[in-house]
Amino acid sequence: MPNYLLSKRSFLTATVAIAALLAAGCGGSTDSSSSDASPTSEWADGLCSAITTWTSSISSIEESLKGGDLSKDSLNSAVDDAKSATETFTSDLDSLGKPDTDAGQKAKDSVDQLSTDLKAGVTTIQEALDGASGIAGIIAAAPVIVTTLGTMGTQASATISSLQSLDAKGELESAFKQSSNCDKLAG
Repeated sequence: MPNYLLSKRSFLTATVAIAALLAAGCGGSTDSSSSDASPTSEWADGLCSAITTWTSSISSIEESLKGGDLSKDSLNSAVDDAKSATETFTSDLDSLGKPDTDAGQKAKDSVDQLSTDLKAGVTTIQEALDGASGIAGIIAAAPVIVTTLGTMGTQASATISSLQSLDAKGELESAFKQSSNCDKLAG
């Protein structure tokens, strides 16, 4: 099986893992309105909303690359879409600030690192596209792009896992449970 097909599976596995990890902390929403939500719940809601939007976009991009009808234009479109989705996602992450918990700064540092890693991933896929000329270049660039998208999904999943391990007092878990966007992600 070609490596890029394995990386597609890795990305889909990472996307499912993100949902599963958040589901562990996202059960039984208390359906609180935003005015009743704690700052930590609002942080969790923003995080889950950003992840939901980004993973949906990246999954769509991956599906478009699975069709096998690759051209410089289709790769360019996929890279542009991935860049746009990731720029929005990292902007959303950057604007989250830190949650109002004991481990708030560590959580912010984890999210900031994810943002940095995802920006590096976008650079990698742009470089792969820029280096692709002719059919051989397209064939060589496609697996790099797909693999990098998979790595980006894994990085997001690892960050969510990291956030849960920082939460010794269960403050983030409680915030995830209060977030309607985390419920949507878990569902």
